[in-house]
Amino acid sequence: MPVIGLALLALALKLAIAYSTIGTNDTLSFYGFAKELSQHRLEWTYQHSYYFNHPPLIAYYLQFIGYLSHQEIFHSCGVTFPFLLRLPGIVADFIVVLVLLRLSGRSPEFRVPTWALALFAISPVSLMVSGFHGNTDPVMVMFLVLAGYMCLRERPVLSGIFFALSCQIKVIPLLVLPIIFFFWLARGAARRFAVSFVLLSVIMWAQPLTKFPTLFLKNVLAYNSFWGLWGITYWLRLTQLRVFSTVTFFNLPPAEFFVVNVLKLLIVISVLTIAWRRRVLHGRALVDSIAYAWIIFFVFSPGVGVQYMVWLAPFVLVLSPSFYGWLTAASTVFLFFFYDITANGFPWYIAISTKNLNTVWTPWSLWPWAVLIAGLFYLWRKAIAANPSLRLFSIETLRAEKI
Repeated sequence: MPVIGLALLALALKLAIAYSTIGTNDTLSFYGFAKELSQHRLEWTYQHSYYFNHPPLIAYYLQFIGYLSHQEIFHSCGVTFPFLLRLPGIVADFIVVLVLLRLSGRSPEFRVPTWALALFAISPVSLMVSGFHGNTDPVMVMFLVLAGYMCLRERPVLSGIFFALSCQIKVIPLLVLPIIFFFWLARGAARRFAVSFVLLSVIMWAQPLTKFPTLFLKNVLAYNSFWGLWGITYWLRLTQLRVFSTVTFFNLPPAEFFVVNVLKLLIVISVLTIAWRRRVLHGRALVDSIAYAWIIFFVFSPGVGVQYMVWLAPFVLVLSPSFYGWLTAASTVFLFFFYDITANGFPWYIAISTKNLNTVWTPWSLWPWAVLIAGLFYLWRKAIAANPSLRLFSIETLRAEKI
């Protein structure tokens, strides 16, 4: 099948890139974390590094590959820490393609055009993020896709397990937890989903929750992305007002702290609304709901890392292949210039983003942000045309909700 062939080609290209490059600041940070974790363990690392904002499973994996990378059998083959860091994400991308192919062939409502699946399989965004960048985002996406797929297969326990695993990579999937929980609630299976999700999460987070919960909550659950490098906060930074000029992710000035929390609250309320109002819908509506949640997140988020662009890709693909195509094109432009600028030109070997360089590459982030805004507006207008009751405070809405 052509899509499988392209996915295998992408797999080989990513492996080659990962084998022959170091990646970005993130790769170097992860290597430093691995050394700290091996020498001082998890509590010390949380306490002494604001930058370590990952759940315990990532800490264990970093220790593991740090050990492997120093073994003679791996060292002699040129298998380095940067390669081992990126390997799970490369494999995860291929698994997501297989899941989407199976989903697309399941029924007409999930049918995705071959050109869109082919683009997803060989996506330049995925090549740059999974092959070069050096982070765990693709693995998180894979588990979230599998959690959604298990919803469609009516497997609440497996859905809870995969969703919990997604949250062990990064905690951001908790944003879409209401969508999946209310989906199962409407079908009388919320308890089975919740038990499997909570039980596995508690087991995986047992060490920090029982021994140093405050550090865990501060570093992992209360993490903010960098202010001023994306969307609304970037435009506020461009005002050159002193209260909006600090580019950081911790100890934000009062004005920045206020804006960040307002934006977060707006995102959470929007996702909760989507989750509740669409809870009884069937089939691909669940995937669409997750896509809507990600789009809203990226439009209003106070900060976005370049590698985050893989988070919403599979869900937007199912929601609207044409929208996915435009988003991929814009994201490719953004990521290419980010890596090219920070790697000091092509070919890329190591890319270091500095405070001075962020003024050069950040304007390119406006491309995907603008496409996301346009896509959100288009999808909203399309939804209203199909269902007038979606108009805010319309008579139909008031009657339907018995207000």
